[in-house]
Amino acid sequence: MTIDKSALRDAATLIVLRRDHSEGPAVLMGLRGATAAFMPSKHVFPGGALDPGDSVVPLAAPLPDASARRLAQDAPDGIGPALATAAIRELWEETGLILGEPGAWEGPVPEDWAGFAATGHRPSAAGLRFIFRAITPPGRPRRFDARFFLAEARALACDPDDFSRASDELSLLQWVPLAQARELNLPFITEVVLAEVQAQLVSGTEPATIPFFDNRGPRATFARLK
Repeated sequence: MTIDKSALRDAATLIVLRRDHSEGPAVLMGLRGATAAFMPSKHVFPGGALDPGDSVVPLAAPLPDASARRLAQDAPDGIGPALATAAIRELWEETGLILGEPGAWEGPVPEDWAGFAATGHRPSAAGLRFIFRAITPPGRPRRFDARFFLAEARALACDPDDFSRASDELSLLQWVPLAQARELNLPFITEVVLAEVQAQLVSGTEPATIPFFDNRGPRATFARLK
């Protein structure tokens, strides 16, 4: 069976925010390779497409109520928990960082979670907040319906500077001060999400709505998810 790689796929992205950085609040970013089919040579947050196995991985703790409710409205097919799981998996695969709680897995461990499980942790969504949704415009070699989650670095169950277990999908992994992030070569949507993170830091409160860039049709639209 041939897979249409340009078909719209559900995806999850995780923005990890570090408040104790010496140069002010910082976010974790990495550089995609020059030959990557999607966003080559761009600095991005860890993230990727939803895997079929993400729906069966048990979370040690669920998403906070507000995020779970919004995702339930936004993803009526019930994939909200799987998207949170995918965000944690992508963070692990691309950076080697652990967002989880100590504990043994019940039953067999999926192959792409073997390394995570070997650290003695189970994935936990308790520290995630759903903050943004964006759909890739038509005509791109890869298209994603991406939900962006925000997590605090203090929720990590590991040294936030230890990238020794990262895959080679992202290079130059680093904590980028928010004040300097826009100086990097960024995708447009990443710039927009950074602005949202900065706005939330200034307000210090949970937003009443979630931004949504909808590119499913011939014309891009912007909405706010309640």
